[in-house]
Amino acid sequence: MVDAKGRNMKCLTFFLMLPESVRIRSSKGAKKGSPTNSKLPPVCYEIITLKTKKKKKMAAEIFPTKKPAAATTVQQYQQQNLNNNNTIQGCNWQGLYPTIRERNSVMFNNELMADVHFVVGPPGGTQRLPGHRYVLAVGSSVFHAMFYGELAEDKDEIRIPDVEPPSFLAMLKYIYCDEIDLCADTVLATLYAAKKYIVPHLARACVNFLETSLSAKNACVLLSQSCLFEEPDLTQRCWEVIDAQAELALKSEGFCDIDLQTLESILRRETLNAKEIVVFEAALSWAEAECQRQDLALSIDNKRKVLGEAVYLIRIPTMALDDFANGAAQSGVLTLTETNDIFLWYTAAKKPELRFVSKPRKGLVPQRCHRFQSCAYRSNQWRYRGRCDSIQFAVDKRVFIAGFGLYGSSCGSAEYSAKIELKRQGVLLGQNLSKYFSDGSSNTFPVWFEYPVQIEPDTFYTASVVLDGNELSYFGQEGMTEVQCGKVTFQFQCSSDSTNGTGVQGGQIPELIFYA
Repeated sequence: MVDAKGRNMKCLTFFLMLPESVRIRSSKGAKKGSPTNSKLPPVCYEIITLKTKKKKKMAAEIFPTKKPAAATTVQQYQQQNLNNNNTIQGCNWQGLYPTIRERNSVMFNNELMADVHFVVGPPGGTQRLPGHRYVLAVGSSVFHAMFYGELAEDKDEIRIPDVEPPSFLAMLKYIYCDEIDLCADTVLATLYAAKKYIVPHLARACVNFLETSLSAKNACVLLSQSCLFEEPDLTQRCWEVIDAQAELALKSEGFCDIDLQTLESILRRETLNAKEIVVFEAALSWAEAECQRQDLALSIDNKRKVLGEAVYLIRIPTMALDDFANGAAQSGVLTLTETNDIFLWYTAAKKPELRFVSKPRKGLVPQRCHRFQSCAYRSNQWRYRGRCDSIQFAVDKRVFIAGFGLYGSSCGSAEYSAKIELKRQGVLLGQNLSKYFSDGSSNTFPVWFEYPVQIEPDTFYTASVVLDGNELSYFGQEGMTEVQCGKVTFQFQCSSDSTNGTGVQGGQIPELIFYA
């Protein structure tokens, strides 16, 4: 290359000649009166590194409202396609964009210079999408092998029936634009597409999205999918939620959508933190849904048939006798012999052999974060009078708050009524009204939420309690702003909701009871 002064200049540039099909189309267009020259110059591409700078969001930020339907996503991409085609009507559209990334983005979902088309989606719901072989090959080793490998086929149209159009478009947007655009409705299908075409950074972004949005409502479904996609970290996160919030997870709609293998793995779980009657009722709900999937009549016999050997993973002999007598024994799912044998198991000295597991589940062992170094009582004591004691806390790892440890009377045994609450930014996450009995010692006494509350890291939550009972009470002293409990670090700060004197240095709510 020679500059204006005649000096030799050296540069390294990668060139990709336009495919023959594009040159032929361009020639035809010129003959029809198009102002474009039939002799197109080679297109210069720059190798770019794809990185995601998307900020990780909390679960509450991801699902504040119902997400738009997948069809809306297709419409959005179609609109971008229309915008792209409008953008390039000028003869020098390339000059409008200063970087190769921006110019590359214009080609996303664009017919201009497209040398391949994809018919994406199942029969009856297909979408025909344009693509550019070179761009796709740079973004995916599967596309590279498809278009430039030894066994490459020169097809102008490729059918992809196993991927939904919105998810395929989301993958293309990442390849073309270096943008990750995920939503709750399509993230699983996008993960499937990213795995199929080996786009690892997009797959990791999908997994991060799922981990962040993980809750008891979707944990069982995500457990099934994480095993399918071979994502062990996501699988472990799912088990943490299912173990700690087992009853919520088992009662969720998503539980009925899992496959038989996932059902068996949950029923086999030793650390499942749930009453066995809840496990039994969840299994029956799954069996009803499975009958509908198999187009079977919703009869008791068919429910037992679809459950198969999984029914013996339900630890029916470990139920409370009332739960068994009023629930499982009258469900009709058990045979008469099984029902009689289990009744004998409860009552007889010589117990019959059972196919059901008779050993109770271990569940989870609750941990306690104690934030005071000492406690005390004085002549004026700690007075309640219906006012609120409150403290704010944050953790560095996801935990599940099961309840609070509270002080009791300092002058003999007494009964207290406690209303406990857990909030995040003013939004109530859990509450319970219960009574507890204190024996006059300085020990703490547990008060539990109905279900453990999921706590995300690096966000402050507000723990509150309103106590009613004997006014002569212990209170904490020498409070700590940071407490290490196993692998979890708790941080504490004063709460504006506290109207009865509790703060970081002293007061009530001495313990947080949690699962980790």
